[in-house]
Amino acid sequence: MTTAQGYFEPGACDLPAFEALISQQLDPQRVPHAAEIASGIPVYDMTVRSGDLADGLARRALMAEWAWVLGAGPGVFVLRRALTDHAILDAVTARYLDIIAAEKSAGGPGADHFAAAGANDRIWNSLEKLCRADPELFALYFGTPALTAAAEAWLGPGFQMTAQINLVHPGGAAQTGHRDYHLGFQSADQAARYPAHVHALSPALTLQGGIAHCDMPVESGPTKLLPWSQQFPTGYLAFHDPAFGEVFERAHVQLPLAKGEALFFNPALFHAAGANRSADIHRMVNLLQVSSPFGRAMEALDRPAMCRALYPVLQRLAAEERLGSAALSAVIACAAEGYAFPTNLDTDPPSGSLAPETQAELMQRALDAGLSPAAFEAALDAQAARRTP
Repeated sequence: MTTAQGYFEPGACDLPAFEALISQQLDPQRVPHAAEIASGIPVYDMTVRSGDLADGLARRALMAEWAWVLGAGPGVFVLRRALTDHAILDAVTARYLDIIAAEKSAGGPGADHFAAAGANDRIWNSLEKLCRADPELFALYFGTPALTAAAEAWLGPGFQMTAQINLVHPGGAAQTGHRDYHLGFQSADQAARYPAHVHALSPALTLQGGIAHCDMPVESGPTKLLPWSQQFPTGYLAFHDPAFGEVFERAHVQLPLAKGEALFFNPALFHAAGANRSADIHRMVNLLQVSSPFGRAMEALDRPAMCRALYPVLQRLAAEERLGSAALSAVIACAAEGYAFPTNLDTDPPSGSLAPETQAELMQRALDAGLSPAAFEAALDAQAARRTP
């Protein structure tokens, strides 16, 4: 529920309403292009639907159906036989394994959002790394019209594709139920600072997906999914609540995926990677995180230069009591980068939270600690270096 000022109250999430929401059943007439409905999730056979993607009107009708599924429907769909050339898929897998080995040799496993460092093998920015390592394989792999059609269905043209490899070995633990980027990477208290309409907007800015690089029976831990949960207005607060976590664990579904199949879901859908209980399946998924082209400012600013110029002035004005703490925060908010992403997660991973320190947080921390301008500039330069690809 919201206050009169239009913000969600932490701890005020309606559990019975959530349980009623996720108890919905999908009407097959709403997904006429689907080959089947499995555990409440529409499944599309892309060997059948490939012709639709080549026809303008048929493509738009299919994408409109996918958009309905992601927003007003169960929030998730599966593309069977999205990538049918397994020789290409195996070659890409081999390339990714080479990258994992090289990165381990260079510096060991990196941090992860929801798993302890080293528990899984992960490649941050697997999109660029594959492209630079083997442009031909990249072209043959991502030259898959079904993938771009799914992205365009939710985000429209001009979307930004990113990807991360997640390789979960036998014995790999399950994640807890959560939502994803953007507000899903905030704590409950942080998310509550955003007005209710931003909670509704956040899911429209990103699409989550995954390409299976091996056969993934349920015992290997494919993604746990809670259909319809993306529609819960206070879900970015609720997923932190253990009571909602219990409902997720009780009500989620898991679909086995075959090599070359793809899964797409609304980032507000409650989901979690499953536990790999298999004896010998090393579950590899290329996680696709596709972003809207609209989440950008109109102008390109040199914010580090602004911070360097401002820092000694803010120190002086604060010392002269001409700017109080609220005024300092206002200046920092206007001048410094206040969001942690995009960044280079290989060198700027989250530490102690779901996101790295922002430029604005660094500036505030430096002022609070009384760092000299030279020390602040050194910290700012180090942060910029970590964020640079």
